[in-house]
Amino acid sequence: MMKQPISRRTMLKSAGAATIGLPLLEEMLVAPSSAVAAATEATVPVRAFNLFFGLGIPAPLQTEGFEGVLEPLKPLGDKLLIMRDVDQVRCDEKGINAHYDGASGAFTAEPPDGEAKSGGPSIDQVIRNAHHPDGMPAGMVPTLIGGTFFRRSRVGRYVHSYKSDGTVAATIQESPRNLFDRVFGAISLSGDNTDIRRQRLRRSVLDSVMDEYKFYTGANSPLGAASQARVADHLDRIREYEQRAFSLAKKDPNSPELPPRSQLLHGGPADPGGMGIDITLEELTTEWRLMADLYALAIQMDRVRFGSLTFLAAGERIRLTGDYEYNGKQRWQFDDAKHLNASGDKGCSHEWWHKFNPEKENEALRAHAHLKMREVAYFLERLTGDDATEANGKTILENSLITISTESGDGRHNNTKRELSGVFHAITGANGRFKTGQFLDVGAEGLDVYNSMLTAMGCTERLGPQDREVRPVDAIRA
Repeated sequence: MMKQPISRRTMLKSAGAATIGLPLLEEMLVAPSSAVAAATEATVPVRAFNLFFGLGIPAPLQTEGFEGVLEPLKPLGDKLLIMRDVDQVRCDEKGINAHYDGASGAFTAEPPDGEAKSGGPSIDQVIRNAHHPDGMPAGMVPTLIGGTFFRRSRVGRYVHSYKSDGTVAATIQESPRNLFDRVFGAISLSGDNTDIRRQRLRRSVLDSVMDEYKFYTGANSPLGAASQARVADHLDRIREYEQRAFSLAKKDPNSPELPPRSQLLHGGPADPGGMGIDITLEELTTEWRLMADLYALAIQMDRVRFGSLTFLAAGERIRLTGDYEYNGKQRWQFDDAKHLNASGDKGCSHEWWHKFNPEKENEALRAHAHLKMREVAYFLERLTGDDATEANGKTILENSLITISTESGDGRHNNTKRELSGVFHAITGANGRFKTGQFLDVGAEGLDVYNSMLTAMGCTERLGPQDREVRPVDAIRA
């Protein structure tokens, strides 16, 4: 007789509100043989995430496939459906430039509704409502929104998950510390409230679940030896990320030096009147990769199934410096202000998109776009491998719907139709629902692409005007 399997939703939870999910373990799959297939299928949840990167990839560069700026996506090529010739012109809002319009239309296919709202729900929230109409399971973050970005003049630049009424689906977490606390909860601290911040930096959320941890890894644990070791490794990883986010004091004198606490600007100071900020490549990628690590871990722990993640905002203005390497070779030396021979907003990487010329090499733009794809790939790769393998033998990346997009297909502002046409899109397979492993010139509106995706995900709700003709894009479906 097989023992009762441990629930996939099993968590370590303390009275102090810290919630530490367990990774998928063998004991979570134990079931009578006649029900193995059903139990296995049930352990693979429906997930949908929107992954946004700022400024876009000019449509002519997309035609180069993995030989050009999309090169960093090549190792993941069999797990992606890359779509070209997606038209978002219907998202144009007169009197507002395409940075705003395209960003608000990404994942909604609707023009914005004022300064702080989208024109409708985003695809992740439509899928969430279809599969969880009564709300998410207890202990789960309903929607997780995070990002590394600096341009803030309107919400649509950096938030990419919206409810049915067009309001943001959750507060965006823009620092690793805040994202960590949103995922794991905050530990309860006694004493003077004015000293909570200082105390938080001396304690770990893992300290508050230590008794439960000892049970699951002790002699009376319901877990086998292999699963106990995996739980220990899992908690070690959480502690590592927490130390990176909070710069907690080292407890092991032999452990490597912790990176310094983030010195990047957040909130209003990160966007000084739209003039841009100076930032090094190391500063940018160190912060982004910690955010990506934490977000991916939240998915692996089944703490979150819906939301969005942003790498640089729409119309982002940064003056980037630093040596850019890929596969062990230096590809470019970023120094935007020097190369543009300008200061302030005119010395920002944003300008390379406005200067795009399909008849020229566009070396600086190519380097920036290649970097964006490298960092997008970094996040996606966190959802592959043994730690991310699920009960059906596929990885989280393969089982989830991750939609990757941006704001424009051409950064020049002198032609709105051209700017909002050819907008880069890529999606993952969503557990076999979509045809991955190819480039596809869809030649369709984003609205039709998104609605076709929603149908494949089992949704009856459609985006856009309800009296509009249904134009399914069957070529994307498996």
